[in-house]
Amino acid sequence: HYELQVIAPEEEVKKVVHLVLHAIALILGIIGIYAAFKYHNESSIANLYSLHSWLGIGIIVLYGIQWIYGFVVFFYPGGAAGLRRESLPWLVVVGLFVYILAVANAAIGFLEKLTFLESSGLAKYGAEAYLVNFTAI
Repeated sequence: HYELQVIAPEEEVKKVVHLVLHAIALILGIIGIYAAFKYHNESSIANLYSLHSWLGIGIIVLYGIQWIYGFVVFFYPGGAAGLRRESLPWLVVVGLFVYILAVANAAIGFLEKLTFLESSGLAKYGAEAYLVNFTAI
């Protein structure tokens, strides 16, 4: 018994849009990490010294692995229907996990930057400190 799976054209468009948007996000994440390394190197700042940087590298690697897996299983060449059916819940859970990690890491980055600014003389309750905290929220 073979299962014939027909995807409506609208669903195929949604898949391609989903794939492309995540590819753009992955590329922008890689560019962001490159920019951080470039800035650190040009400013004589050590690389990979904080939890924020370690998590950032790990998160982008997980995101890249997930994107590649999704591309191969769901798009090209496309896995068997059973593999796709079994993979989808895991892809969703891992995606949510990576998203939550990314949001948490962004908050840690704001905290790290604020700590550096405060140690350079920024007032703890000044307008700039409130701006950073409200932006992080």
